Amino acid sequence: MEVLEPEVWRARAEAHRQRVEVWAAPHLARRARGEAHPVEDFLFTYYGHRPAKLRRWHPGAGVVLKGARDFGRDYLDTPEGATLDTGTVMDRRGPTVEWIARLLSATAARPAYLGCFGLHEWAMVYKAAEVRHGAWPLRLSDEEIAEVVEQRGVRCGHFDAFRFFTPEARPLNVLQPTRQSQHELEQPGCLHANMDLYKWAYKLSPLVSGELVTDCFMLARDIRAVDMRASPYDLGSLGYRAIRIETPEGRAEYATEQRGFAERARHQRQRLLDACERLLADTRRS
Repeated sequence: MEVLEPEVWRARAEAHRQRVEVWAAPHLARRARGEAHPVEDFLFTYYGHRPAKLRRWHPGAGVVLKGARDFGRDYLDTPEGATLDTGTVMDRRGPTVEWIARLLSATAARPAYLGCFGLHEWAMVYKAAEVRHGAWPLRLSDEEIAEVVEQRGVRCGHFDAFRFFTPEARPLNVLQPTRQSQHELEQPGCLHANMDLYKWAYKLSPLVSGELVTDCFMLARDIRAVDMRASPYDLGSLGYRAIRIETPEGRAEYATEQRGFAERARHQRQRLLDACERLLADTRRS
């Protein structure tokens, strides 16, 4: 059991709050004004982790916060300080931890596929009567978008991207992913699989540290920017230069970005997997 002195854990909690506030405060201000940002708001609207929860720092399992009392739900007060009641949380969340561990392990074991070129976003607007980000213009005509999708084809194995494909685009996908096939299809080059590390991190909270959750948030935020830059949307007015994956140069640029994200995600995925395996091993021993 690691014991953190008051000045240490309080400094970590405050640093975490300040780090998160950089993203949370502008999102909440836009929401109050009734505005939306297709990149910066995505992690707060698509994922179910509210800004208040992201702001809340947790030390993770196996840590005593010296001098802390009434630290919150799922925490125990001990003579030394507050500590997470890991056993009780695992009784409630154990199956989820095991499911996440299996997915992380299976994904990490596969080679990264770098040939999708972000066409999942194109498949979401292919022959669509309405688009998800209707406030922003498309940088190509409907006919040009259809031509790119039909000529390049789509190879997306991520179910939570595939489920937003238009009905006309789904048959064009080489794979037909389902929730049940998620453990068999996800691979470490997929931008959406790597964004989802944020989802697995916050679903593991408070069993993992707030720092790990925000590290995954930062990765997902950077990925989302590239995801939308490679899309058919024109976000130039927001300062996002398009990655024109309809050209050879654009596809090469996208693959380079994808390779870099795969490497960054490899470290975060392993941190999450290590945490899951420790929790599951401790539960089996108890």
